[in-house]
Amino acid sequence: MEKLIVCFLAGIGAGLGTGFAGMSAAAVISPMLITFLGMPAYEAVGIALASDVLASGVSAYTYGKNKNLDIKNGLVMMGAVLAFTLVGSWVANLLPNRTMGSFSVFMTFLLGVRFIVRPVMTTKESMGQVSAKKRIVQSLISGTAVGFICGFIGAGGGMMMLLLLTSLLGYELKTAVGTSVFIMTFTALTGAVSHFVIGGMPDLWSLVLCVAFTLLWARIAAKFANRASALTLNRAVGIVLVVLGAAILAVNFLK
Repeated sequence: MEKLIVCFLAGIGAGLGTGFAGMSAAAVISPMLITFLGMPAYEAVGIALASDVLASGVSAYTYGKNKNLDIKNGLVMMGAVLAFTLVGSWVANLLPNRTMGSFSVFMTFLLGVRFIVRPVMTTKESMGQVSAKKRIVQSLISGTAVGFICGFIGAGGGMMMLLLLTSLLGYELKTAVGTSVFIMTFTALTGAVSHFVIGGMPDLWSLVLCVAFTLLWARIAAKFANRASALTLNRAVGIVLVVLGAAILAVNFLK
């Protein structure tokens, strides 16, 4: 029963974060499993990344269906992300067991405040003014950084990607989230497989429960986000990130 409750609550937080903001499920699921179920950090990150796969995939489909997904430029960034996710995962396995992803908690909270105080009101028209060459260079550099972070700590990748897409690459929010979850689908798959190959299969019930609950809530969040106005979505994303950031801080404090 304890496992069911922990995975259910973790799935709600991870699903809402993924569907609304393209947030990595590991930022929520990992600390929950480590703190309340006493799971090793590497195993918890593997489960969290596996939960990301379907949740990000169904979110990307929803955003794409509503024409809020930039596949062409996203593929460039994804190539760099996938390559350096493997590098980060390998480096992480060489380190002693520890609570991974703690730094991303502060990023989550601060990014949430940013969306509330300073909403991203960029339009798709303004996105098209950036040259293709500049976009490719920015995507490669951003993808390298995001991929290593995702593979190394299993968290922070989605948040960094959203920040870079909206700030550095000048994406409007819905397209940024849609592109982010599209990339995170394959990044999470790569990270999960590498974690399971290196560290072995995790607890099956925890894996199934986290995947199912995260998928459910990501689907709900993505459908709402695509129907909302830009300002409403900014506020919703901000509130979700602030609440999740505060909750994760509280969970980490209990360790």
